[in-house]
Amino acid sequence: MEVWHHTLETAPASGPFVVTLGTFDGVHAGHRQLLRVASGRARAQGQRAAVVTFDPHPALVVAPQRKPKLLMTLDQRLAAFEAEAMDLAWVIPFSRAFSELSPWDFLDRILKILAPVEVHVGRAFCFGRDRSGTVETLEAWGRDHGCQIHTLALRAPDGGRLSSTRIREALDAGDAEEAAALLGHPYALTGVVVEGDRRGRHLGFPTANLAWEQEQLPASGVYVTDAVLPHHGGTHLGLTNVGEKPTFEGQRLTVETHLPGFEEDLYGARMEVRFLHRIRGEAKFASVDELRTQIARDVAAGQAWWKANRG
Repeated sequence: MEVWHHTLETAPASGPFVVTLGTFDGVHAGHRQLLRVASGRARAQGQRAAVVTFDPHPALVVAPQRKPKLLMTLDQRLAAFEAEAMDLAWVIPFSRAFSELSPWDFLDRILKILAPVEVHVGRAFCFGRDRSGTVETLEAWGRDHGCQIHTLALRAPDGGRLSSTRIREALDAGDAEEAAALLGHPYALTGVVVEGDRRGRHLGFPTANLAWEQEQLPASGVYVTDAVLPHHGGTHLGLTNVGEKPTFEGQRLTVETHLPGFEEDLYGARMEVRFLHRIRGEAKFASVDELRTQIARDVAAGQAWWKANRG
């Protein structure tokens, strides 16, 4: 997949394309369906498929006080686009000046470069200054320029709304299963394993301390996770604690994963932690021995859940 990091002034012209546009935070199940439809239509017509997205998130520029915690890094978004067979990802640097474009200028300046034969968007897609451009604006532009406009209603498996906001709400509630249903895959944190305070090792349950890259964390608590270590045997059962370790009067949020039966040194290794099921919330224990006993229960519960649900 070709990737452009260009402004409107410097982007090369190389259409025609079948195009889809959006911020795509999380690249959830609805986003993936939209990308899949666009790439399929492109293949059917002997064209290329392009996705237009923005970085940083528009809210950071126009309303930083309301900026959401992002579900994905840009690299994760690009990997998801490539997985859905997009030929081009155009990452437009979002700026105050760009946010002031009228809807018609937005369309003329972006889509003129891509010479789209079709544009695919979600039914609630908005764009341009103050989000004043709507699907109806896009359809009028399409009629004037001989471009087909296709819209897709993004619905969750339960028939309700499907949005990045709803996914964040599920994660804030610790509902890993709902987040996975909305995303179409488990929510994941990625990063490098760094040295922690080694309390887990002293308790008899060593942990890999993740320097995570995403902004959104699941609610504090203990989770069953997939720990993906590409250079250390692939995917392992993990028991991941998100929280501040109140038993030790912790003041710093950490994401620590215990890998039962795993003994390799992971410092400096990249790891992806996929959240599958929350065992319990965070708790403060009266003693280290009480905490050690609870961790043993958590590991047993996690192994039982894994056996029942992951084979």
